[in-house]
Amino acid sequence: MKNDNAEQFLRDVSSLGIVLNDLQLDQFAKYYELLIQWNEKVNLTAITEYNDVMKKHFVDSLSLVKVCNLKEDLSLLDVGTGAGFPGLVLKIAFPDLQVVLMDALNKRVHFLREVIGKLDLRGVEAVHGRAEDFARQEGFREKFDICVSRAVANLSTLSEYCIPFVKLGGCFVSYKSEKTLEEMEEGEYAISLLGGVVEHQTEFYLPDSDIYRNLVTIRKQKNTPEKYPRKAGLPLKKPLSK
Repeated sequence: MKNDNAEQFLRDVSSLGIVLNDLQLDQFAKYYELLIQWNEKVNLTAITEYNDVMKKHFVDSLSLVKVCNLKEDLSLLDVGTGAGFPGLVLKIAFPDLQVVLMDALNKRVHFLREVIGKLDLRGVEAVHGRAEDFARQEGFREKFDICVSRAVANLSTLSEYCIPFVKLGGCFVSYKSEKTLEEMEEGEYAISLLGGVVEHQTEFYLPDSDIYRNLVTIRKQKNTPEKYPRKAGLPLKKPLSK
């Protein structure tokens, strides 16, 4: 990573217990360059300054190591991946992961596919579509060890999007940037209905910052009833509630 500011990124990553080789550092540098290039024509992120992208997108994405052992051979689905956060970042840092990146905007999927190609990544694909539709497909429903999402939505909605993809014993991890007490209270009904249980919340600050984060880990204990997720649009418009 040929950037004088990369030292902070390396310190942040090291504080998470992650060691990156030269190839991975070059891949992160190319990823950043492509992100900035594409962002001029496709709305990928409002955060573009190098240090901010490294910390608020890359390091934030990698914080999943606080709750998951990613050194194992696992399948991971990123719902509403946007510009590849966290799924593509995790794939670069943990090459053995089998990753699917899902987004409803085709332009973002085209960007992701270009990054995957330019970085010569294997075992990762970007798919275009809505979670409500993919969750009903045999190759996707209850097939993943881990489902993650940094998408901005309430926990009830995100749970209906994501829990159907998780295999029994697997987990859904929701990246949150604020306190979630009210969301948790409202979401517990939906989570239980969908076959999950809140295992723990992991609160922390990103390294060398006052940026608060909260990883909500939901374990899949029962199969999700066939009627969920509901048809496209309903989980967002009418979140599951008592």
